[in-house]
Amino acid sequence: MVSQIPVDEQMEVLRRGTIEIIPEEELREKLKKSQQTGVPLKLKLGLDPTAPDIHIGHAVVLRKLRQFQDFGHQVIVLIGDFTASIGDPSGRSVTRPMLSPEDIASNAKTYAEQYCRILDAEKTKVIFNSEWLGQLDFAGVIRIAAKVTVARILERDDFATRLQEGRPIGLHETLYPVCQAYDSVALHSDVELGGMDQKFNILMGRDLQREFGQEPQVALFVPILVGLDGVQKMSKSLGNYVGVTDAPNDMFGKLMSIPDNLMSQYYELCTDVPMAEVKQIQEGLLVGTLHPMEAKKRLAREIVTIYHDQIAAQEAQAEFEKVFSSRELPTDIPAIPVPDSMLKDGKIWIVKLLTTAGFASSNGEARRLIEQGGVTLDGEKITDAGA
Repeated sequence: MVSQIPVDEQMEVLRRGTIEIIPEEELREKLKKSQQTGVPLKLKLGLDPTAPDIHIGHAVVLRKLRQFQDFGHQVIVLIGDFTASIGDPSGRSVTRPMLSPEDIASNAKTYAEQYCRILDAEKTKVIFNSEWLGQLDFAGVIRIAAKVTVARILERDDFATRLQEGRPIGLHETLYPVCQAYDSVALHSDVELGGMDQKFNILMGRDLQREFGQEPQVALFVPILVGLDGVQKMSKSLGNYVGVTDAPNDMFGKLMSIPDNLMSQYYELCTDVPMAEVKQIQEGLLVGTLHPMEAKKRLAREIVTIYHDQIAAQEAQAEFEKVFSSRELPTDIPAIPVPDSMLKDGKIWIVKLLTTAGFASSNGEARRLIEQGGVTLDGEKITDAGA
């Protein structure tokens, strides 16, 4: 049932944590029309199943979709199994490798299991775009492509740059934004959400819907969450991420490691703390009436509560304080066997030890932990990544 909460109040909620809504007035009108007719809006989020694990950076857009769901609207998670075989060229300087059908199927299944931690599964429709793109014959592709100009495609910064620098652009890559835009036509979507890296593709959806005589979708863009290192966007490959399936203690500990200057962004994008309260926290940090450690503990507690529960968050905080404030040993210390093949004269490379023990996901992350002073052995800090 479509919510009858005043549209102005809905807009205030939906504006939180967005970079841009194009055009905002059209979203307002769509919400009003939905209230008048009782017909929910169709919200589209396209996911190319290229990575199997969802982190809280991905959750920024999923949480925005959940707000629309709470207002009574229909969320359509579009798994791009067809477009994933092309590979999204957005922001790429080289052609992306194509995924195999087996990889696509495996990743899509994992996505479906994880996004339900955020979205209401009963109010979420999952569709694979191979249902229509996979059925097109060559004549059908030409009919769609005829509605898009080459000049429009080359407006993309990454295409223009690669062309100028003489790097190859596959013809199939130029069809990717056309495919994504046609998804909006096939779904009759009212709103499409995504990061700013998807701006070209999503706005092309508006253009193509007009060409097919449909009311164009509104484009809603959310920020890309900065990772735990405070520099790069959150990414599993960079090791600077918090997974939505991380254990409470791991999640809490990771969040306590973020730089202080990221707290405002994390509070706004990753928690349900009212913005008026977030501003009070920001002011308290600025004038020194609120200690950064206390603000960060609350942030970690709020996020752990979302993906687990309040009791798990409180227990994770207690464990963190026991280990890092009271300098006591953790409650549970796993024993991890080291294979003889990794030993040389009874010794093991510290980087390999960290990855073997699961404290780092890659050698690069292990090196960064050591260089940043985050590794101790028997109470002594390790500073040499070659030890």
